[in-house]
Amino acid sequence: MAEYFGYFNRMTESGMGFYGLNLILNLIGTSFQLYLLAKILKKNMWPPFYFLFAVCAVMINEFVPVRTLAGFGVFVLLFTAYGMFACYADAKSALLYAALTIEIMQLCFGIGETMMNLCGPWMPAVFRDPDGAAAMLARGAASLVLSGLCYGVVYRCFSWDVLYPRDVSDSFSAAADMQQMFLTLIPILMIFMMNEYISMLAFEFQFEVLMEEGPAGYLISQGQLLAMYVLGLAGLFCILFSYKKLQQNFRLSTELSLLEQEEHSLNQYVEEAKARYDETKSFRHDIRNHIAVVKNLLQGGKLEEAVNYMEDLDDMAEKMSFPCSTNNPVVDILAGNKLGLAKSMGIGVSCSLFLPYPCGLRDIDICIVLSNALDNAIHACKSMGTETEKFIHVSGRIQGDFLMLEIRNSFHGNGAFKNGTGLSNVKKVAEKYGGAMNIEIQEKVFILHVLLIIPD
Repeated sequence: MAEYFGYFNRMTESGMGFYGLNLILNLIGTSFQLYLLAKILKKNMWPPFYFLFAVCAVMINEFVPVRTLAGFGVFVLLFTAYGMFACYADAKSALLYAALTIEIMQLCFGIGETMMNLCGPWMPAVFRDPDGAAAMLARGAASLVLSGLCYGVVYRCFSWDVLYPRDVSDSFSAAADMQQMFLTLIPILMIFMMNEYISMLAFEFQFEVLMEEGPAGYLISQGQLLAMYVLGLAGLFCILFSYKKLQQNFRLSTELSLLEQEEHSLNQYVEEAKARYDETKSFRHDIRNHIAVVKNLLQGGKLEEAVNYMEDLDDMAEKMSFPCSTNNPVVDILAGNKLGLAKSMGIGVSCSLFLPYPCGLRDIDICIVLSNALDNAIHACKSMGTETEKFIHVSGRIQGDFLMLEIRNSFHGNGAFKNGTGLSNVKKVAEKYGGAMNIEIQEKVFILHVLLIIPD
């Protein structure tokens, strides 16, 4: 093996041999970066695209090296274009992970290079020449292995769908996304500039400190360089962990705000239902008096006055009636409003739900289940084409100590479904009462089953 490395070392002593090997290593490393960038973005693409973009990147690196600030900017733009047009990612995620991918590779390459320099005295002779083929291959292999481990951590813990889950990302504004993204991009750029400045001092200028006594020494030792690269990589992951925590806190605060608004709306439903129920009781209490008034008007021959009075009674009864009659005034108000909204959108609705009042369950909990289920059903129907049939069917009954609810609605039928905040709230209420929530999909029909155990 040493004879083979010695042969390659002699081959690289010529300028063309060194240049060719360096070009091949850059091509392999760049292809590796592009492949992992696509994986982090959770996108699939045709494999030859990796090689084509890598060739372009290596050619650009000959004129604008990536280790310079201008080269870093050019490569970030190139990788961003790759993410947008080859991986079909959005611009924000492509820009963020392009900068992150390049910075990780640069730091890993610096660690691999300094480790080779530190371990050189204890390695076989073929690895001691820093410009030899053996040393170049060892540096490249070490850098690829370390960067692969780092990309694996990014893939598992910081990929785009981890930081921005699709079930809640709609609640984030574009401006907030951009501001938070720059919270990560700016430190990445700062770490790059600091490390490249130190590398420039160590590898290009090779400043020497002249001692008054003894031999001259380098301004920055290889051990110090290794520590700086390792700290830079560790600092980068600390920034990512902090950013992920910030995203989680922002997401939780947003969900909390939405839940507070939902609770306020549901409380309004409850108050409106109670007021409507009191009006109904009052109307039923006064119905005998109304009948007596109409009877006297008819007996007195005042037909027109009797008709007008009966029309007024009809208006009063209409105002107190519920579009969806479940025998529970709170559910009547909520279901009537939601199904009325769906009907105005051209969605066919039906309700066959009967609940006693009171039924042993908190009004606010019943409203959470029905409001979230109906909101999801309306959203699914809205996302369908105009020529397809849209419907929402609500049914339920109490059997013994169990309340069984079923909400059926049409949806696009592609099977792409994610359990978002709304259904999570439904599941929490079901678990609160010792029940369960189940989702069933039959072709283009989405069925939500909710079982609640009525407490004694």
